[in-house]
Amino acid sequence: MTVRPATTEDLAAIAAIQSRSPEASQWDPPSYLIHDCMVAQETRVLGFLVARRTAPDEREILNVAVDPGERRKGVARALLEAELRRRKNHWFLEVRESNSCAIKLYQSVGFRVVSRREAYYTNPPEPAIVMKFDS
Repeated sequence: MTVRPATTEDLAAIAAIQSRSPEASQWDPPSYLIHDCMVAQETRVLGFLVARRTAPDEREILNVAVDPGERRKGVARALLEAELRRRKNHWFLEVRESNSCAIKLYQSVGFRVVSRREAYYTNPPEPAIVMKFDS
């Protein structure tokens, strides 16, 4: 598996993965290229991760999604580890409280729960768990 920066040629695959991942944030895929967007691929794009700088020593992971048929194969972990290795920072993310699989994955790479945001998500309404990683 290769993790590399996303290009405009990847947008259709990113949009398809996002549409099959209702638990992920549902943003306009071309907007991801404004930020740092990475894809994991073998013969096709398997998943993507979007991050951005929020302060000189702080970054935020905005979205991670993996094609449902490729989950539990290390794709999200490969994306996270590649992004966390790229820069030493304080990293933050929000995750749906009900997304226990994602929370476990984030904890397994070193994120810890730091707070909770009530009514953060819509469709359906749900709190967010805020997590932090220091590299």
